[in-house]
Amino acid sequence: MKLNTNDTLLFIGDSITDCGRNRPVGEGGFGQLGNGYVAQVDALLHAVYPERNIRILNTGISGNTVRDLKQRWQEDVLDLKPDWLSIMIGTNDVWRQFDQPLNPAYHVYLTEYEQTLKELLALTRPLLKGLILMTPYYLEPNEDDPMRATMDVYRSAMRNIADEFDAILVDTQAAFDAISEHVYLSSLAIGWDRVHPGQRGHMTLAREFLKAIQFEL
Repeated sequence: MKLNTNDTLLFIGDSITDCGRNRPVGEGGFGQLGNGYVAQVDALLHAVYPERNIRILNTGISGNTVRDLKQRWQEDVLDLKPDWLSIMIGTNDVWRQFDQPLNPAYHVYLTEYEQTLKELLALTRPLLKGLILMTPYYLEPNEDDPMRATMDVYRSAMRNIADEFDAILVDTQAAFDAISEHVYLSSLAIGWDRVHPGQRGHMTLAREFLKAIQFEL
């Protein structure tokens, strides 16, 4: 397992990461990390590797785009001095183009998405033991769906950035697509939006994350 004794692992992202976590920083304990995949990762790491004393932090904020991450990067990443950093961002960057099409000020197009991530990672990667990038996803199996197709473009960009910055890639869309062979994919979401996962969806994210860091039961 890639995380070592006394390592700090920080998760940052949007509502999928936030998931009701405590403010100002969700850290350990009941409810502190929210009720999503971050809390599930924390629970499994501490159950299986208690001797490693791994510290988990959550600075996800609902509604964030990569533009928002840039504004709070110093306080919510650099000042916390993580050993490992996990980023999952891109959902709102794409979604605002579809649910608020007449408000382009809220749209984060691909060029800005890529350039901002690269700027932040160029600053941060040398300070880390390890970097984990989780692709954005859409709980829609039809690849011709306009939002799914756009999300796949941003997903591909995240994959390329992972290669450039020697990061571990967690392809969340691929994980959900595999499940779609057996269940109606949007049943993993809360409500209609095909974005916010329920507990089965969050466990899928946690499982893929843990596989990527070579977690073993």
